[in-house]
Amino acid sequence: MSRSRSSARRGLAALWGVLGVLAVGLLWEGYKFLGPAEGVTIGAIEGETGSGVMILPRTHDRAMPHISDMVTRLFESTSGGDTPPLIVPVITAALTTLGIAAVGWLIGVAVGALLGALMQRWKLVEWGLLPWIVVSQTVPLIAFAPVMNSIGLQIDRDVMPWPQWLSVAVIASYLAFFPVAVGMLRGLEAPDRIHIDLMRSYAAGYWPTLLRLRLPAAVPHLLPALRLAAANAVLGAVVAEVSIGMRGGIGRMLIQLAGQASSDPAAPWGPTFGSIALGLIAAGSVALVGLGLKNYRRGEAAA
Repeated sequence: MSRSRSSARRGLAALWGVLGVLAVGLLWEGYKFLGPAEGVTIGAIEGETGSGVMILPRTHDRAMPHISDMVTRLFESTSGGDTPPLIVPVITAALTTLGIAAVGWLIGVAVGALLGALMQRWKLVEWGLLPWIVVSQTVPLIAFAPVMNSIGLQIDRDVMPWPQWLSVAVIASYLAFFPVAVGMLRGLEAPDRIHIDLMRSYAAGYWPTLLRLRLPAAVPHLLPALRLAAANAVLGAVVAEVSIGMRGGIGRMLIQLAGQASSDPAAPWGPTFGSIALGLIAAGSVALVGLGLKNYRRGEAAA
């Protein structure tokens, strides 16, 4: 009975996901049909181009191509002639970014889990460290990325080989470690007091309590944090590729095609769809990890 209920919940969640995608598509096409071609601008001064504040976007084909045009463009030649369909370089670039994001995710998980465990072990560390962890997420990634790239270049020149993709992975880990640190802290503090007292009555030390009680209790908090960290790692990798100009990834491809949007408005949506797919693949991959931990997932927290 519980298995059928779980299958029904998964089916309902998938249905809502499909309905959400359809709703976004309907909103896009509905606004394109009903909205003004040049958008809505307030505070514009007559005779001055670009004055005022645009509050509703333009709907002409160069600004908002039809969804059918975006999909069709994926299967057309990338740049004319004998070049492969656009979907081929999009997939290649997406796989490159996915691999870099995976490395960033692993680094972020390791750092976040260590920080969470330290904060749970010593309250003084939590009081001193947690505010700085929160503040770290207020630093604009687009400003942090060039700094990290510059450090990577110095390491490559003076210390050891440091490929540019590794700088992108470190930048991705910067976004990934935060949810893991907070999720680990919350999860390790989740066991009831009576269970902790029971472990103490058995003379169990810190490590047996951590491995047999706290870590299993942390799973419902940690899995959503890992999914969020995976999506964040993809976002960080894409933004880092754009910021430091790394070639080969989906972020660089997005910038290149965006520069041709005036003549080929549907093309930039190819890597945009690729970026969205990367986030879904990353989060879905972490969900596979949860299948092996299903016995510990009761009362799983929301991401």
